[in-house]
Amino acid sequence: MTGGDIAGLIAAGVFALLVVLLAVPILKLGRVFDEVRTSIRSLSDGATPLMDEVTATVSTTNQQLKKVDGITSNVSDASANISALSSLVAATVGSPLIKVAAFSYGVRSAFAARRKSSSGRRSR
Repeated sequence: MTGGDIAGLIAAGVFALLVVLLAVPILKLGRVFDEVRTSIRSLSDGATPLMDEVTATVSTTNQQLKKVDGITSNVSDASANISALSSLVAATVGSPLIKVAAFSYGVRSAFAARRKSSSGRRSR
């Protein structure tokens, strides 16, 4: 065996040792990828029922919001009707009440003026 053969054997041994040393992290990385794959699979298996529940919840919420929208429109109509009714009552009853109040004020003023003038006659 010559010096070149010995150097070749040493280089081959170092290369084999390097391959063995690099194989260990590669095997560990493979195990990590297997764990990541099982984690992703369990997450996706758990997410599917969760998405179904969220979809059902959103659907129920939309139905309830439609009911609330109907109630809101009915309340709006009722408040518009009440406003129109109060305007009608104010126009119908308010004007005669103002006239009655003005008439009664006039009558009271006339009686008050008459009392002042009649009391003045007595003093003369």
